[in-house]
Amino acid sequence: MFRALQQLHEFATSYNLLLLLEGGARTLVLSAAGCVCGFVLGFALAVLRHTAAGWLLPARILGVVYVEMFRRIPFLVTLFLVFYAFQALGLDVPVFWVAVASTCVIGTAYLSEVVRAGFAAVPRAEWDAAATMNFSLLQTLRFVVVPQAWRVVVPPAFAFFLSFIKDSALASQIGVVELTFVGKIFNNRGLMPAIAFGSVLIAYFVISYPLARLGARLEGRLALSRAH
Repeated sequence: MFRALQQLHEFATSYNLLLLLEGGARTLVLSAAGCVCGFVLGFALAVLRHTAAGWLLPARILGVVYVEMFRRIPFLVTLFLVFYAFQALGLDVPVFWVAVASTCVIGTAYLSEVVRAGFAAVPRAEWDAAATMNFSLLQTLRFVVVPQAWRVVVPPAFAFFLSFIKDSALASQIGVVELTFVGKIFNNRGLMPAIAFGSVLIAYFVISYPLARLGARLEGRLALSRAH
């Protein structure tokens, strides 16, 4: 008990707190970058899969293969695949950007399915009505589909963002100094695991809990909007 109190006193330094804040910021930026990039590319991929042009058939097939493959490959494996791909290409890229690229790859695959499910939730009659009015695909999405689909898309997309905050801990395996890596640094400096990783646990909670409450509140408002 005395040793724990002594180490708590040793832990509470400005350097350690700044290191913890830096790790938390990297965790949040890594997750947000992957989700924003994944949402943009995933939306484009979902739109591509709704096209009917024959010349786009190879692209649609590649899109389906991409989504099905990367939704089933563990994030850690994707990290190593991207890491060694950069090395094979002779590109000297910092490990943080390797992790960002990996989160974009995974985020695109998962969020593409989220957006596609939102499109599918719009009744077929709405699509047919837009076609009857000679709307193009982009006009149909802009004026008919997206205003209805976003209520279905936002809650699971937000939940994916929250889960990605936890999954980003795997980036420590390639040397990214995020929260989990910071916990390893504390532990290697002789701090008790309960203090080293307990501080990381608290940091994850401080990041995730407000976002989870925001997501629940947003989901409640969207549910009320659908009911109206």
